[in-house]
Amino acid sequence: MKKGFYLVMAAQGLSSLADNALLIAAIALIMDLHGPDWMAPMMKWWFALAYVVLAAFVGAIADSFPKGKVMFATNGVKLFGCLLMFSHGLFGLDTGTQLFLVFVAYTLVGIGAAAYSPAKYGIITEMLPPALLVKGNSWIEGLTVLSIIVGTVLGGVLISPTVSSALLSQPWLAALASTRAEAAIVLIAIIYCLAAACNLLIPATGMRYPAQHKHPGKLVREFSNYVCILWRDKLGQISLAVTTLFWGAGATLQFIVIEWGAQHLGYRLDQASILMGVAAFGTIFGSILAGLVPLRRALCVLPLGVVMGLAVLLMPVVHSTWSVYALLFFVGALSGFFVVPMNALLQHRGHVLLSAGHSIAVQNFNEQLNILLMLGMYSLLLWLQLPINIIIIIFGLLVAFLMLAFMYWSHLNHRAHPDLQEQIGSDEHGQALR
Repeated sequence: MKKGFYLVMAAQGLSSLADNALLIAAIALIMDLHGPDWMAPMMKWWFALAYVVLAAFVGAIADSFPKGKVMFATNGVKLFGCLLMFSHGLFGLDTGTQLFLVFVAYTLVGIGAAAYSPAKYGIITEMLPPALLVKGNSWIEGLTVLSIIVGTVLGGVLISPTVSSALLSQPWLAALASTRAEAAIVLIAIIYCLAAACNLLIPATGMRYPAQHKHPGKLVREFSNYVCILWRDKLGQISLAVTTLFWGAGATLQFIVIEWGAQHLGYRLDQASILMGVAAFGTIFGSILAGLVPLRRALCVLPLGVVMGLAVLLMPVVHSTWSVYALLFFVGALSGFFVVPMNALLQHRGHVLLSAGHSIAVQNFNEQLNILLMLGMYSLLLWLQLPINIIIIIFGLLVAFLMLAFMYWSHLNHRAHPDLQEQIGSDEHGQALR
């Protein structure tokens, strides 16, 4: 691996760590303001909406400038959103306005993340050859999940009664913050600054792309064409469908675990954040094992998605601490093992058919669109006041059924194109299988 790749990993790890810690701090802020239960997943909904709305434009941005510089600028947008969330209590606003400001601030973080992602993943395809894409993705996904673990747990630790009291007893921090959430957000802002420093050190790869359109209408039409190209590709459509389902389910599962911890296990938010960390730790374990899967064998991991959906159905029947941890670790490991090869296959097909930045933008658009759908459904079920264990059963069965459908879809593609498996990773000239 090149030196620049490790700088990308460091920048991604710090930025992702801050994103996940900020999510916990924002949820604590909503709780402190006595917002309703459905407001936390809806905050994430607005975060995902930024990906969908900007999808036609962020790929062009990522391919128009050195991707390290794009990562630096978009990380700055995240930092601004973080600081805006911190400023909620400075102006004597009423509770409703403060809650609205939290939504606006986290949406800004989503805008930064939406523009950050094509540059982050696109630079991987510029730095690494196809033979190393699975390994590179394994490292990046493993580090990302590690940052999710550390960030989620860090967010929970920072808002815990003992730690937040200790933080607020520090004169320099007490001068800036007056609540547990504000103190956490100040420290998270510092992490964003460290990520920005790493962004500046990432070397340019020298990759150049054709001049990008600047007219919004042309960009939207061009992006629509990119979406159609990737969905028509017989390899791209399966990997895109699987990763789309995975990220929608993963985002929803974050909030399910928090609510499940509160209703089923009687946990506080800082304790429930540890449960999210356990699942994420399982994902990093699965991601590391997935590095052993060659790109040509990527589709062989699809059955594990079905097993993951069925494993989620066990959540309502476990109660002891170690059984809860073991189950969440197992679910995370399954998800990490099957999504990394799918992600690598999708990146390879997208790089062959489109370009690094545009292919990641298409991927993000579809994944975040599904996050909007699944979080919207989850918020609706909470609004209808369904018990969390019933929601879990609905969720697990939905994931298992959709994965079975994707496996059958893949089987039909292979029956129609017997040489499909052999062409994975061998198409170097952008010839799509349609």
